[in-house]
Amino acid sequence: MQFKEEKKRRTIINITPLIDVLFILLIFFMVSSSFIEQPGMKLELPTIQSPEVARVENLVMHISEDGAIFLADREVNLDDLASEIVNMIPDIEEKTLVLKADKKTEHGLIVQIMDIAKRSGLTKIVIGTRIEPEQ
Repeated sequence: MQFKEEKKRRTIINITPLIDVLFILLIFFMVSSSFIEQPGMKLELPTIQSPEVARVENLVMHISEDGAIFLADREVNLDDLASEIVNMIPDIEEKTLVLKADKKTEHGLIVQIMDIAKRSGLTKIVIGTRIEPEQ
């Protein structure tokens, strides 16, 4: 008596559709992601050669060459700066000011603004710069 040997069925998983779906999701997320660009005014920031990059999402102040002060994209008078900063402090997570001043801005004005910011309750001031291209 001979028994009929049963063939073993091998299960094959086709992963081609899975790879297709993965690539479609990857393309979708790449296209739909937003690239955040900080709006602001055109400034000639001082350059540095040893970059230490810090991503800060806090209060941003721009100072133009002629001394115009923009706090959170709104022009502010130097006399009203302290009260404007005090009003904005509850809205920010860290008490940090990112100071982006044109390199031709008067040094005394920058120091005066830094002093006003410290007295208004900000604990940290970050100076905005740009990285000098290597030659």
